[in-house]
Amino acid sequence: MSVGAPPFSLTPLLELVIELGPLHSLGAGAAGERRFAEIKGGHISGAGITATLDYGRDDQFLRADGTLEIDATYMFRTASGARLKVVNQGMRHGPPDVLARLGAGEAVPRDSYFFATTIRFETSDADLDHFNRVIAVAQASRRGGEVIFDIWQIG
Repeated sequence: MSVGAPPFSLTPLLELVIELGPLHSLGAGAAGERRFAEIKGGHISGAGITATLDYGRDDQFLRADGTLEIDATYMFRTASGARLKVVNQGMRHGPPDVLARLGAGEAVPRDSYFFATTIRFETSDADLDHFNRVIAVAQASRRGGEVIFDIWQIG
């Protein structure tokens, strides 16, 4: 089978910044550790909008192999009151020493580990309706207590 060139392009769309709070863990299970990260704040900007976080939930599963699975949902509000739901799912993995440094809050170069997600949007606002038909991908990085997602629309 020949995969060839992708039948789509990537267009820069948004920057999403999430401020994390403490982690809460259910403890280690047979396959890994289920945990939940508190979200203290955040914002989104680009594509003609800026919005601040109204609500966020970050469910995580730290697999036995060290891979972190992320399943997060956020609700943002623009200055005009429009709401945008963002569903963000993906994974982070890398060398154990790099992941330990990330866990300690150290600045680690983005190219020393893998952290990518897929993103879907939902809104009832007519001005943001085009987001309802967008699928996007993000490359993420940690900066202290923040996670920064550079988001590209698949087109």
